[in-house]
Amino acid sequence: MTAFERKTVAAWSASHRVLLCEHCTGSAAFENLDSIPLITRPDRRPSVFGLIAKRMFDLVVSTLVLIVFAPVFVVAAILIKRESKGPIFFVQQRIGRDGVPFDMIKFRTMHHHMSGDAPTPRSPYDPRITHIGRWLRRYSLDELPQFVNVLRGEMSVVGPRPERPFFVEQFRRTVPGYMLRHKVKSGVTGWAQVNGLRGNTSLEKRIQYDLEYIERWSLWLDVKIIVLTVVRIVFERNAY
Repeated sequence: MTAFERKTVAAWSASHRVLLCEHCTGSAAFENLDSIPLITRPDRRPSVFGLIAKRMFDLVVSTLVLIVFAPVFVVAAILIKRESKGPIFFVQQRIGRDGVPFDMIKFRTMHHHMSGDAPTPRSPYDPRITHIGRWLRRYSLDELPQFVNVLRGEMSVVGPRPERPFFVEQFRRTVPGYMLRHKVKSGVTGWAQVNGLRGNTSLEKRIQYDLEYIERWSLWLDVKIIVLTVVRIVFERNAY
C-alpha cells in the first residue's frame, strides 16, 4: 500500500462515516479494506483510450489558449510590474493526482509582501489586491498561466480544483471521501465551479460535484464545463 493510499484509508478510519453523495448517479460497490468500509465505482474507471483522449484534448485546448491569449500575457506582465514590485507570477504548491504536489502558476494579483500563504481574499475590496489584480480576478485571467501546468501534465483543463497541502491534510482527516477527488488530475476549471461552488462555499457540496464529475466523465462533459465556465466569466459579477 502506498503512502497516499494509507492516508486515504486513515481518513476514512478517523471519520467512521460513509460519504453519501446525493449527486452520484452511477453504480457503487461496497468493499472492505482492513475492516474499513469503502465505496468504490469500479465500472466508471477511465479506459486507456479515455485517458489518452483526455490528454490529447488537454494539449490541444491549452496550446490554443496560450497562443490566443499571448497578448494578454504580455499586457498583464507589463501592468503587474508597473503597479507593484515583485514577480509577475505567483507560484504556490498544490496537491494533484494521487497526492503528488506540484507548483501551480498564476498571475500575481496581490502586493508581493502581502501574498505568500496568506488566507485567500474573501472580498473584491481586500486591500492586498492590486488594481490590475482586481481586474484579472474579475475575469479569471489570473488563472491563465495554469495552462502551462496543463501542458506539463500536472493539471487538466477540467477537473477538481487543487488545494494547498495544509488544507488537504486538514480535510482528509475531517471530510469523508475527500481524498477520492485526488484520483484524477486537478483542473483549471471544474464541475463544482460552474455550478456556483467557488471560493467561500460548502466544501461538502464541492466534493459531491467533484465525485459526480469523476463518475460521469466524458469529453462531452469537459466541453460543456468549458463552455459554462466562459459564460460564467462573462456574466458573473461576484468573481474575485
